[in-house]
Amino acid sequence: MSYVAAVCGKGAEVNQVKEQLLQSNPVLEAFGNAKTVRNDNSSRFGKYMDIEFDFKGDPLGGVISNYLLEKSRVVKQPRGERNFHVFYQLLSGASEDLLNKLKLDQDFSKYNYLSLDSAKVNGVDDASNFRTVRNAMQIVGFMEHETHSVLEVVAAVLKLGNIEFKPESRVNGQDESKIKDKNELKEICELTGIDQSVLERAFSFRTVEAKQEKVSTTLNVAQAYYARDALAKNLYSRLFSWLVNRINESIKAQSKVRKKVMGVLDIYGFEIFEENSFEQFIINYCNEKLQQIFIELTLKEEQEEYIREGIEWTHIEYFNNAIICDLIENNQNGILAMLDEECLRPGTVTDDTFLDKLNQVCATHQHFESRMCKSSRFLNDTSLPHSCFRIQHYAGKVMYEVEGFVDKNNDLLYRDLSQAMWKANHGLIKDMFPEGNPAKINLKRPPTAGSQFKASVSTLMKNLLTKNPNYIRCIKPNDKKAAHIFNDALVRHQVRYLGLLENVRVRRAGYAFRQPYEPCLERYKMLCQQTWPHWKGPARAGVEVLLNDLEIPKEEFSFGRSKIFIRNPRTLFRLEELRKERLEDLATLIQKIYRGWKCRTRFLLMKRSQVVVAAWVRRYLQQNKYKRIKSSTIVVQSYARGWKARKILRELKYQKLCNEAATTIAAYWHGTQARRELKRLKEEARRKHAVAVIWAYWLGLKVRREYRKFFRANAGKKIYEFTVQRIMQKYFLEMKNKVPSASPIDNNWPTRPFLFLDATHKELRRLFHLWRCKKYRDQFTEQRKFIYEEKLEASELFKERKSLYPASVGQPFQGDYLEISKTPKYKKLSDAIEDKIIIADIVSKINRANGKVRHGVRF
Repeated sequence: MSYVAAVCGKGAEVNQVKEQLLQSNPVLEAFGNAKTVRNDNSSRFGKYMDIEFDFKGDPLGGVISNYLLEKSRVVKQPRGERNFHVFYQLLSGASEDLLNKLKLDQDFSKYNYLSLDSAKVNGVDDASNFRTVRNAMQIVGFMEHETHSVLEVVAAVLKLGNIEFKPESRVNGQDESKIKDKNELKEICELTGIDQSVLERAFSFRTVEAKQEKVSTTLNVAQAYYARDALAKNLYSRLFSWLVNRINESIKAQSKVRKKVMGVLDIYGFEIFEENSFEQFIINYCNEKLQQIFIELTLKEEQEEYIREGIEWTHIEYFNNAIICDLIENNQNGILAMLDEECLRPGTVTDDTFLDKLNQVCATHQHFESRMCKSSRFLNDTSLPHSCFRIQHYAGKVMYEVEGFVDKNNDLLYRDLSQAMWKANHGLIKDMFPEGNPAKINLKRPPTAGSQFKASVSTLMKNLLTKNPNYIRCIKPNDKKAAHIFNDALVRHQVRYLGLLENVRVRRAGYAFRQPYEPCLERYKMLCQQTWPHWKGPARAGVEVLLNDLEIPKEEFSFGRSKIFIRNPRTLFRLEELRKERLEDLATLIQKIYRGWKCRTRFLLMKRSQVVVAAWVRRYLQQNKYKRIKSSTIVVQSYARGWKARKILRELKYQKLCNEAATTIAAYWHGTQARRELKRLKEEARRKHAVAVIWAYWLGLKVRREYRKFFRANAGKKIYEFTVQRIMQKYFLEMKNKVPSASPIDNNWPTRPFLFLDATHKELRRLFHLWRCKKYRDQFTEQRKFIYEEKLEASELFKERKSLYPASVGQPFQGDYLEISKTPKYKKLSDAIEDKIIIADIVSKINRANGKVRHGVRF
């Protein structure tokens, strides 16, 4: 991956894709790798990664597939090995605040799932690796809350190992289990958001559903521990699958352009330990399939191709491991098929019954060995225990302990635990257990671990067959994980079981290069004048002409039915060198033609540009000349027009002066005439006015003499009436501005101005008070009118008769709190009588001063 990132192009987007692809590796290593006795960073899962490239060779993204995580390592590790790296990294590198949030402690010894004999590894800094993983998760695209959720699940898995059970007996005699210390369970529930009672019951009971029936049984201590470990393994395994899917979302290619794909398979190698179990069996089966595809693509297919193409060939013998693959994966008598059949069989199923079945079915197989076979040749082989069987793999013989095969293949998680996980208030955990949803209960038995892995390996093989493979074989020099030590026997054994000797023999005896005639001719046709640039005959004939023209020896190549075969790589290198030189010559020719075309094009462009520039320059010069002539003409014209205008102006001024002089003389003359006429008219008017005044005085004197005898009798009464009328008018106008407010309780009123207006003043005050009272009453609702009517009746009854009455006037009545109007007698009486109904009752009144009681009738 680092090499791919180094040789790819540069750029912000490309660098981001490369960085994400690279940083996905530390995350997967932390959660999927562990220390084993042979490797401090051993992959405990298989990884196949498709890297997608664009046409420039820049990475666009990738897709990761994972195979068979060794989840049994979560709950148990062999001596000298560790659990997955992330547990130790989290406890060593997390801050104290984060550990407190996760309810963890840095002491490894407090957790039962962590082996203590190899908790610390020389040369490995778990704290620094934890910081690297956190940074890698951030670069890949994990949000902060997603990272915290992942660490919460890891902490919950760690704390699950600390839950211990104690046996108890029920009344019916059945054994059941109880949790010893519920503090760990409480902390797990706080981390995962699960109700404590729900999880506690899931650890103590198991519900079995069949059609319409549901049966709940108690779990004994052994079953409770099995349920606890199954939950821990499933939690971690599903978390790892979620991580792979989440990384795929971040690193997948976004564009939909055509792309090329390079697949990288990084998977566990062949494993032979002192104690080999179901995990080693599955891993070695995968390596058998990979060895088979290696044989198919290198040894078998290549020799078959020589025969198919009619090339003279001597067959080279090699070991074909198809018989071992068939022993394991055969649908009828294969070990995996029998293991699945034993897991699904009703009745008592144990590892011993599975071994018995193997001894019956595989007793005659030449690659299967067991001491329990009746017809076995190994009855007296003390190196083979009774509870084991041995398979002769391509890499050597491996002895498998049958203990745990059935349970690990079942990989059964009780439905109660799945439903408890689905009820969690933790988004990540709830998403990892969709089968726990009660609405989606599936009564079908889940597929076994062996069948799942077999299907995954089959898919992987189909994918690998579609690719053009390139193998990188890693040879381990020694078993001590030390430098500068070379174990000849170990290396020789690896070379032998990897089939490298046969591969080298086939390569040395065969042909290093083969290619169909059409692409070969297309690639090298420029090396011969007869085939360049186009060959019109058959492709094989063109290749023959090409090789003869290049004088390549006959023994260096052979013609097949559809391909050309070249024996020596030096011949191919020579063809490539010649092609490279010819391409340089052709490139020089193309450059020469291109440069000539470019220069001609540039010359023609410059020529056209020069013509255009010259035209623009001539146009510019002519425009400037025209502008100068035009400006000179305008100046001459302006001077001529100015002289002519000034001449006309002088004539007009002279004519105007003459007209103004005549007008002035005429004006003076007309003024003199007008003043004379005005003087005459004024004198005449004064005389007429004098006559009119004298006549008016005369007529007035005559009228006064005639009217004097009537005026003395009637003048006093009219003056009096006029005076009174003016006073009344003034009074009413002043009252208009001095009228008090419209409130009925406002007693303000202006003083009367004259004594003779006293009656009028009082009447006017009374009318105004009545008017504003009516206006105030018009604002009342029916309910309010009723309240005031009650107040009025109370006033008639109690005014001046009760000392506390004035203080109670302002308080509103509570209404009919006795609800008399709802009584049947009152309703009947009110319907019969239209007048007001008066109700009387006997009342006991207590004197507040002396406490005496008086009885009386009240209405």
